[in-house]
Amino acid sequence: MAVIDLNAEPFFSNKNRAFWNLQTVGWIGFIIWRGAAALANDTENLFQFFIYLLISAVTGYSLTLILSIIYGLVIDRRPIITWSTTAIVFLLASIIYSYMNVLTFETLRPEFASTSFTQRILGSLYLDTTLLAVWSALYYAINFFVRSEEQSGQLLKLEAHATSAQLTMLRYQLNPHFLFNTLNSISTLVLLKQTEQANAMLSRLSSFLRFTLINEAEAKVLLSQEIETLKLYLDIEKMRFEDRLRVDFRIAPSAEEALVPSLLLQPLVENAIKYAVTPEEEGADIIVSANVADNILILKVTDTGPGIDPKKQDQQLSIGVGMNNTKERLLQAYGENHSFISYVRPQGGFEVVIEIPLQSRADEIEFERKQTEQLNMVRS
Repeated sequence: MAVIDLNAEPFFSNKNRAFWNLQTVGWIGFIIWRGAAALANDTENLFQFFIYLLISAVTGYSLTLILSIIYGLVIDRRPIITWSTTAIVFLLASIIYSYMNVLTFETLRPEFASTSFTQRILGSLYLDTTLLAVWSALYYAINFFVRSEEQSGQLLKLEAHATSAQLTMLRYQLNPHFLFNTLNSISTLVLLKQTEQANAMLSRLSSFLRFTLINEAEAKVLLSQEIETLKLYLDIEKMRFEDRLRVDFRIAPSAEEALVPSLLLQPLVENAIKYAVTPEEEGADIIVSANVADNILILKVTDTGPGIDPKKQDQQLSIGVGMNNTKERLLQAYGENHSFISYVRPQGGFEVVIEIPLQSRADEIEFERKQTEQLNMVRS
């Protein structure tokens, strides 16, 4: 049983080879078409006619090669230059082609030379001009199509690079505040000669930064991995806040293998620490939960802090780059197919709820495969 190669190289991936293939197949098709018509009409002296047909095809093949060179030189010029040059060269080629066809036919079949040479050229011009007009139209149509697809492919690449750069910028905006506080804490521990604690904090910071630098901004990781990274971050913060920072993870088993953008939860927890734990003398509880419902991954970051003063709610809802950047990253990753809600809980505290499509590693691999296929089709 034959196997179809779905990964075959696109036809126009090599434009030079594609041109020669089309050129050769096209003129062979011309010979077959005219030859079949001659056989159907019982043309006399078929051998001589096929000699004429072969010479005509070779002449047309050569003329269109010259046309392709000239067309290629003017196709990127201003329209008036492109089309005026094309018209002049096309008419000259048509006259030359008709002249050569009539001359060849009279040489092979002199008995048909009953009219003037000029009349026979004018009579031949109709078919020859039509043939070269079709060839010219196909040349420009194919070239404009290939160039359009190339531009679309380049646009897709630029958009992908722009999205990647924007995601990188958004993610790395999250780190400076945390990094400054951590380094400041380490410096304080060193000054107090608490080297053991300083070393422990440096070790945790190193592990956290290693994850940050290894994973690309647009990459997605397992939620279980995201939670482990978040715990590294919280281990560092707990050394600063001690018992004032209390974190509870409530991750459903069905959600652990779900894919999420890397460092998605860290800015939300950082926001809760800043506005719930820091201002309260007794600190606050932070609950990180994840559940799955109807193929939707539901992530929640809840704190038991003071919440938001209704009189200052609009002002405080816009604070911090972490919340805004998380919204932007979700928009880049999922478009409109996500939900981001933040609100003050009636019983006090603040809660952020994120809903995104449930994706597994297999789903991601399949999605990347389809994207690659689409990009290859555009390039072809």
